[in-house]
Amino acid sequence: MKKVILYTDGACSGNPGMGGWASILRCGGHEKVLSGGEKETTNNRMELMGVISGLEALKEPCEIEVYSDSAYVVNAFLQDWVSYWLMSGWRTKGKTPVQNVELWQRLLNAMQNHKVVWNKVKGHADNELNNRCDEIARGEIEKLKKSEG
Repeated sequence: MKKVILYTDGACSGNPGMGGWASILRCGGHEKVLSGGEKETTNNRMELMGVISGLEALKEPCEIEVYSDSAYVVNAFLQDWVSYWLMSGWRTKGKTPVQNVELWQRLLNAMQNHKVVWNKVKGHADNELNNRCDEIARGEIEKLKKSEG
């Protein structure tokens, strides 16, 4: 199985507002950068899209180390919220519907053939790839603003 490093980030200007996401995939000396944005979204949706896009870009089963500064995304797996959501019909412990269900389902689907290890990184610190992802995601917001203006 190939070993892949996946760094992701999402950003939003206003929450909700214009948002951008970015993924940097590294495998065997190769690097692929993916990014995109949406005109009306939330920060959490963009964080999810960064991970989803990176995983969906993989063409064969891999061992993936995911690095994200999003507690929302990483803790869903490290604290096993996802298992609870699945057992409870996509309801939180407070019995309210889980937000962004369609993106969580898309993420679980994208993870199916892979072995994924989740790592939480400190945002806006000295992590080079996390900072690059943040810069790329914010650049997607700027592109959206220019297309509006």
